[in-house]
Amino acid sequence: MLIFFWDPMEAQPHDPDIKALLRVAATWNIPTACNRATADFLLTSPLMYAEYEPILADFSGYVNRKINIDKKD
Repeated sequence: MLIFFWDPMEAQPHDPDIKALLRVAATWNIPTACNRATADFLLTSPLMYAEYEPILADFSGYVNRKINIDKKD
C-alpha cells in the first residue's frame, strides 16, 4: 500500500519523481492513496484483515511476441 499526500494544484520541483512513484505503483498494482478519503478507505477496508492473493500479470505473451520489421532499401 502506498499513501502519499501531495498537492496536485502546486508545482513541485520533484514532480518527475512523484510521477515515477505513481507509475511504479500503478505498474505493480499497489493500492495507492493520494488524499485523506482514499487513505481512510484503504486503512479501514475489511480486506486489510483478510488474506489476499494478488493476481500476477502474465507478460509472457507480450515478451515473446513476434515482431515483424520491414526493411526498406
